[in-house]
Amino acid sequence: MLIIDDEKKICSLLSRIIELEGFKTLQANTGKDGLKLLKNNDVRIVISDVKLPDVNGVELVKEIKLLKPYVEVINLTAYGTISDGVLAMKNGAFDYLVKGDDNDKIIPLLYKAMEKSDFRQRNGSTGNPEWTKYRFETIIGESKALKVAIELAKKVSKSDATVLLLGETGTGKEVFAQSIHAESARSGKPFVALNCSGFSPDLLESELFGYKAGAFTGANKDKKGLLEEANGGTLFLDEIGEMNLDLQAKLLRVLENQNFIKVGDTISRQVNVRILAATNKDLKKDAEQGKFRQDLYYRLSVFTINLPPLRERKTDIPQLAKHYLKTFAQKMSYSEVKLDEDLLTILVAYDWKGNIRELKNVMERLVILSDNGRLSRAALPPEIFESATAPDNFSLQQIEKQHIQKMLVYTRGNKTETSRLLGIGLTTLYRKIEEYQIKEI
Repeated sequence: MLIIDDEKKICSLLSRIIELEGFKTLQANTGKDGLKLLKNNDVRIVISDVKLPDVNGVELVKEIKLLKPYVEVINLTAYGTISDGVLAMKNGAFDYLVKGDDNDKIIPLLYKAMEKSDFRQRNGSTGNPEWTKYRFETIIGESKALKVAIELAKKVSKSDATVLLLGETGTGKEVFAQSIHAESARSGKPFVALNCSGFSPDLLESELFGYKAGAFTGANKDKKGLLEEANGGTLFLDEIGEMNLDLQAKLLRVLENQNFIKVGDTISRQVNVRILAATNKDLKKDAEQGKFRQDLYYRLSVFTINLPPLRERKTDIPQLAKHYLKTFAQKMSYSEVKLDEDLLTILVAYDWKGNIRELKNVMERLVILSDNGRLSRAALPPEIFESATAPDNFSLQQIEKQHIQKMLVYTRGNKTETSRLLGIGLTTLYRKIEEYQIKEI
């Protein structure tokens, strides 16, 4: 990460915060020095002040992108204006933040920017990315619901069919999109992801289709859109339900004949792009209510895959928890961190509304708040800790329900083995599963 700011104290403070996340940082106090460091180092993210002694940080974005297109730039300013923000995004900035509002936003933003930069570098620079780490075999979990989704995704990956991934927030829709691309004939070509909820309608159109010089104030030269960047490969449109109706009509044209027109242009351009889309909305219902174009819905839903929420694949929670535990323990340089059975039982019993993303965040929290690698249930977020210590959890029925759930997790849903370990008949086990409304494992 390269930080460019003429205030040395701000540079040092940002550097300390970012390095605590495990990233390496470089610092520069002028745009000129920043470009030198950029040329001579493996930089992925640039955080630049807008007001620099020798150049405007918004204009600097263009120079950075010309030098290294895969580098993502975040502009920081003490006095934010709408016009500067719009120009920064049009110049290719990843985001534009006002100082003081960035405290809670900067770290999550850096991870998103790093992910996008990684995609751009793998796909744009090498032309022959190694996608083995995104294959279906790398998806964690053995539950029946997950396996059904994986099998469907495997079958459709070999084709060029449009795929609509449905699921709650945090269920891994982008992971599936990456895996479909990795297993397809397009794996050697770009995979480009775009979150449709992250832009205003005008900016989303420019980001998707690109624009001609002179299309609007500040458009000094032609810009490629993500459709062109993804040419030959795959374009993943996340949160497709947030796209407005006018832009949906233009996307429909792409799906029908692979043609599009840049903003401010009159010439139709041809691409060869596979479209994968994802949403946590009920698009069918939205289409029936006129909130989403029906014709686009039918084109997108040629092949639909429903991703199960984590509460419906509880047998996968131990494996996922241990995976993230190992990841964050290595980040904190802990040689060994163990997850005890009591803590694991709480994690399995909890109703994960944020799904895998929430579980990942909780595991990171546990490792950060651990005592030299010793995890404590007191370090759990309040809502999880309280759900595990509520009075109802001490009732005999609740204890029995949790014990049955724990055994089902242990046997990976094998009810015959579960009934044997519990010392009860198979019929009794089925009755209790129905009585306690235990989800199918």
